[in-house]
Amino acid sequence: MLLRCALSLRGLSGWRPVLGREPAFSTSCAACSKNRRLRQKRVISEKKLTRYFVDHRRVRVVGGQGGGGSQSFCSEPRKIFGGPDGGNGGDGGHVILKADQQMKSLSSVLPFYQGFHGERGGSKNCYGANGACVYVKVPVGTLVKEDGVVVADLTQHGEEYVAAYGGAGGKGNRFFLSNEKRAPTLFTPGEPGQERVLHLELKTTAHAGLVGFPNAGKSSLLRALSNAKPAVAAYPFTTLNPHVGIVRYEDYEQVAVADIPGLIRGAHQNRGLGMAFLRHIERCCFLLYVVDLSVSQPWIQLQDLKYELEQYKKGLSTRPCVVIGNKIDLAESRINLPLLKEKIDDRVIALSALTGDNLEELLLHLKELYDTYVKMERSRGQSPVKW
Repeated sequence: MLLRCALSLRGLSGWRPVLGREPAFSTSCAACSKNRRLRQKRVISEKKLTRYFVDHRRVRVVGGQGGGGSQSFCSEPRKIFGGPDGGNGGDGGHVILKADQQMKSLSSVLPFYQGFHGERGGSKNCYGANGACVYVKVPVGTLVKEDGVVVADLTQHGEEYVAAYGGAGGKGNRFFLSNEKRAPTLFTPGEPGQERVLHLELKTTAHAGLVGFPNAGKSSLLRALSNAKPAVAAYPFTTLNPHVGIVRYEDYEQVAVADIPGLIRGAHQNRGLGMAFLRHIERCCFLLYVVDLSVSQPWIQLQDLKYELEQYKKGLSTRPCVVIGNKIDLAESRINLPLLKEKIDDRVIALSALTGDNLEELLLHLKELYDTYVKMERSRGQSPVKW
């Protein structure tokens, strides 16, 4: 079997081995698909996974205070009336928010940050050292608000925003030297740093978003597609926070798929988990609607989901999408599948996240959606989001 798998993978056009991990999925070898279905991941409780997940944070930031100017006069042997030589103080350090792809939550962000103070100026025209900047790492997709107004949107890895500027350093008496004042004694203190109160809001950044009602099988599907391990259980609202899994392809492309907590009717009115997690769907480039084929009239689920998204934000339900009919391994699902395809115009992919049946079709279509997104972003002159 292993020899047959290897020959099948080698026959794929453009296939290259990826160092450090096993190859991605194969569409031509049924044995590989079967082995993938048989692999089971250990169950981890949602409480352990989301204990420190925070997507809101109120932060008070204060820039460092500038160092004061110095007052001194040159006093050297055989140099009478050397004049003023008090140096300027150093500037205070800034507080800078920096997007880091390794950060997945705002839990590590403290409620208060202050930049380092600048040093005082010295004699002999010595300037004080500038205060060091304080960098605060935040997840990619962090929205910065002040008094309800968006002031920054950190959507790229390494992007920075100066949250609070440090104060300017004071002037020494050397600065005030002029023809009229040959021996000035005036010097100024350093200015205080900028002080602001900011609200940080995390919106999960992912290429695709799994949208569905509770117990539709979104978490199971994410576990089957990627190495993510969200909690899976037979009761509703198992997923309490978004999870992002990475789907890796053989051309070294990586597609991020987010598991959004289950929505219910009236979610746009803050019912259930409410708008706290509807905002995570805004960042998704395309959507994967997951419906339970085993229930009667599964197309009603799709209509309700699109209605909730449209009520939350106009145009959100019209993004590129695919409908995933889950639980095809059940007898009721096979009866409802042709009815679902008749009722809706979107493409329907029937699969089973539990057994892994027909996962390859979803993986191929997911890659097509991603390639279309990349082409559109490049045609607009923008760089697509990379993982």
